Amino acid sequence: MIIWLILLIASALALMMMRAGAWIWLVAEAVLIWLGARLAGIELPVLVLLAILFFTPTLLVAIKSVRQSLMTRPALDLFRKIMPGMSATERDAIEAGTVWWDAELFSGKPDWKRLFELPAPRLTPEEQSFLDNEVEQLCAMVSDWETSVKTQDLPPEAWQFIKDKGFLGMIIARQYGGKQFSAYAHSQVVMKLASRSSAAAIAVMVPNSLGPAELLLHYGTEAQKNHYLPRLAQGLEIPCFALTSPYAGSDAAAIPDVGIVCKGEHEGRETLGFRVTWSKRYITLAPIATVLGLAFRVRDPDGLLGSNAEPGITCALIPTAHPGVITGRRHWPLNAVFQNGPTEGRDVFIPMQWVIGGAEQVGRGWRMLMECLAAGRAISLPSSSVGFSKLAVRGTSAYTAMRRQFKIEIGKFEGVQEALARMGGHLYMMDATRRLSALAVDAGEKPSVISAISKYHVTERGRMVVNDGMDVIGGKGICMGPGNFLARVYQQVPIAITVEGANILTRCLIIFGQGAIRCHPYVLQELATAADEDRERAVQEFDRLLFAHLSFVAANAARSFVGGISRGWLLPSSSHATGATRSYFRAVVHLSSAFALLTDVSMGVLGGTLKFRERMSARLGDVVSQLYLVSAVLKRFEDEGRQEEDLPYVDWSVQDALHRAQEAIIEVLHNFPNPVIALLLRVLIFPLGRPYRQPSDVLGTRVAKAMQTPGESRNRLVADVYVPRDGDPLACGEKAFMLTPVVQQLEHRLKADIKEGKLPPMPQSLLEVPAWSGLALERQLISQQEKDALDAFARYGDQSVQVDDFGADFDRAEIVAQLRS
Repeated sequence: MIIWLILLIASALALMMMRAGAWIWLVAEAVLIWLGARLAGIELPVLVLLAILFFTPTLLVAIKSVRQSLMTRPALDLFRKIMPGMSATERDAIEAGTVWWDAELFSGKPDWKRLFELPAPRLTPEEQSFLDNEVEQLCAMVSDWETSVKTQDLPPEAWQFIKDKGFLGMIIARQYGGKQFSAYAHSQVVMKLASRSSAAAIAVMVPNSLGPAELLLHYGTEAQKNHYLPRLAQGLEIPCFALTSPYAGSDAAAIPDVGIVCKGEHEGRETLGFRVTWSKRYITLAPIATVLGLAFRVRDPDGLLGSNAEPGITCALIPTAHPGVITGRRHWPLNAVFQNGPTEGRDVFIPMQWVIGGAEQVGRGWRMLMECLAAGRAISLPSSSVGFSKLAVRGTSAYTAMRRQFKIEIGKFEGVQEALARMGGHLYMMDATRRLSALAVDAGEKPSVISAISKYHVTERGRMVVNDGMDVIGGKGICMGPGNFLARVYQQVPIAITVEGANILTRCLIIFGQGAIRCHPYVLQELATAADEDRERAVQEFDRLLFAHLSFVAANAARSFVGGISRGWLLPSSSHATGATRSYFRAVVHLSSAFALLTDVSMGVLGGTLKFRERMSARLGDVVSQLYLVSAVLKRFEDEGRQEEDLPYVDWSVQDALHRAQEAIIEVLHNFPNPVIALLLRVLIFPLGRPYRQPSDVLGTRVAKAMQTPGESRNRLVADVYVPRDGDPLACGEKAFMLTPVVQQLEHRLKADIKEGKLPPMPQSLLEVPAWSGLALERQLISQQEKDALDAFARYGDQSVQVDDFGADFDRAEIVAQLRS
């Protein structure tokens, strides 16, 4: 009997996971009933009862006419009543862009081949040369301290260099004079600039992200492209794009800025156009822009464009010198000095040919913005966040390796190691996510959900990295000055959190809100079918979709249970898995199945009200987000040749993300409106309890040690960012860090001499090290070369631990005098 029951359960789970058809279920049920008689000795009356219980529902599903009459038609009627309403702007947002790996994660059974068939990201020789030369030169020309304290802007020579060297035309095609760089190259440039100067990074980032160039490339008329793109590529035009209004904020669909269709005079003759009134704020580059991209709502009360009185959101390009355009004074976002400010206009007439794409694109601006934002958001803010996080990790890890307290390096304190582990683990995952998202854009995707995941989670982890860095470096971090590598970043982190979709909104409304419908294999099709006015056609299509959907739910329920009961060992892995990562591939499959199941049950129980349950949507979004981040880490580990030295970063970041995904599921179930269903789901997903734990202390120590050890592993962690020249405190810290192995080796060798009294202990004050090394040389305990290394370590280390000081007026008189000269 026990064997038969095991066979019964195992067979049911296998058939569910294989999504077997109803007739296969009938055959399997017959075989199981026969085995029940043979193996378990079940008596005939019980066998008959089992046959009725098994065969009846299966036959109802198997016979199409019966199924459609008893199940499909009532289900379609019910679905039409409860399906959520969807506005035109919501539909545009959902349908904008493309789905890619996010759809695989929503499927419950991700196809790893689809992820790993993409080649590792690579730069062309031209792109690499630009990064090594022009970007390096621009980084050397600027610093956040100089721009924020003295000039309140990039120096004029830096602006001219940006224009002359084509920084503003990286995404523009070569035929228009641009560089036509890949998304990955664009990401690399922004990341490197962000490791040096936020003003430089943003000045380059914005024109190459959501803005006139991007919109023109995809939607502009040939005349618009031929006029503007060469001028943008050469820096003859400075673009900005105005979307945010004071009373609409991130709700672009509700912008109050209006353009009334009318006739007016342009260049001496009457022409069809708009009389536009707008008030925008937070517009980057607006104070210096020469061409304004503007989003406004078109109204056509006189029917000059047709019968539609409300065509909708439209995008146009307006020269800022045009009469009526008012460029306001600058905003000052958290001491950052990138150009940002308001723009407004009242009853400004613009001709129809200024609409991006011409008259045909009137009313299609929302869709244009959503698709372009999907690509830009996947690159800009993730890249800048990774850049300043690499700066934080490089500087902090060097500081902890050579700064001493209580006669030992502070990086050996467990409290410091805990913070370092978070910094290293998060940075490895952030950079992996940045690379994968840029790779998706280069593959032709416009990944709206993935870009939202990247924007939210990379910027949030960037905030964690910087906060931990500030905690570790302590007093040095809070004293402002040119020697402080972290203070300006710490001040400006909230800017990345806020712009291009505030993170609270992104997490609560976009990631799951768009993904649940856009990435689901059936829901969007079911909504379209339910809206079909041809009832018979709708029944036939809904029948196919409904039972495929039910089979999908059953498969994910079975896969979730099998993954939970076997701790993942009975789930498929990947040919790209190694012994060290195989369990992670299986964990992603397990949690992907659980997420897909939870999504369907949540939509089934809550229906259209789910979109108003923002905390539940946010937690469901957290699950799929963590799975995307884990996928990015596994892809990076493979792309970089499975470097064993990097496994501490891989293990820490993946274990942290899996634990976060697990806890998000638990929170969804804890707050689920139906406690019975919640309990059943918990039994299905985690039958043996919570399997995914936070990274251990031992693993955290391994990460911290790897960060404080010079070598290729640390180099990969902080690769491709700007390293200042000699004299800069960050450069001095890095030089002292590179000498720490020599110093530690000498200390270990001299330990016996110190114990025997031949030499006093090495002084904690680096200023006293040269005298100590001189004594050791005099007593022939070290060589001249070793003394030189010790003295260099002391010199560079002392420069890196010092903090800046100023006069009573913070040297304002001196700064003013310098500016006047």
